Amino acid sequence: MLIAGVDEAGRGPWAGPVVAAAVILRGKVPTGLDDSKKLSAKRREALFHALQASDCLIGVGQASVAEIDQINILQATYLAMTRAVEALGEVPAHVLVDGNRLPKWRWPATAIIGGDGCEPAISAASIIAKVTRDRIMVELDTAHPGYGWATNQGYGVAAHADALNRLGATPHHRASFAPVRAVLQRLREETSG
Repeated sequence: MLIAGVDEAGRGPWAGPVVAAAVILRGKVPTGLDDSKKLSAKRREALFHALQASDCLIGVGQASVAEIDQINILQATYLAMTRAVEALGEVPAHVLVDGNRLPKWRWPATAIIGGDGCEPAISAASIIAKVTRDRIMVELDTAHPGYGWATNQGYGVAAHADALNRLGATPHHRASFAPVRAVLQRLREETSG
């Protein structure tokens, strides 16, 4: 029976896409899978490569900043999760999702609070989603220096807030998020006044 684990990365940041991964474990599974937040960046990278080199099925899905702003972060997360499961290439018999809520989709599914720390398939998905999104933010940091995205991944830390106020928002900032919306509003008032 094909059971997929699903998790996301990037619901809370002020910038960048939300990324989800779906993983069906099979064959020789890498040891040491855990919630990606509990692992060092080096260990996450090693497990990311080990998972990709294994017989596991991996699907990744994203929802863009435009989609986040249009349909809200929760619905965009569900969209990314749906795209991740669809990208598996196989139809899972059941899907295990980290958290307490499920997307409305066609696959039988169970939400598991803390699943990224106790269900290996969800742990694997957590690692794939986190490493994938972190890499995206490093690329965006190169294109838009000054916000510190290579290290803060777009989260609302003080340095990011300061840069947002000094440099303004980029197309990769989530305009529907209050701190970004406030900066955009201030800039509109300054240019119109």
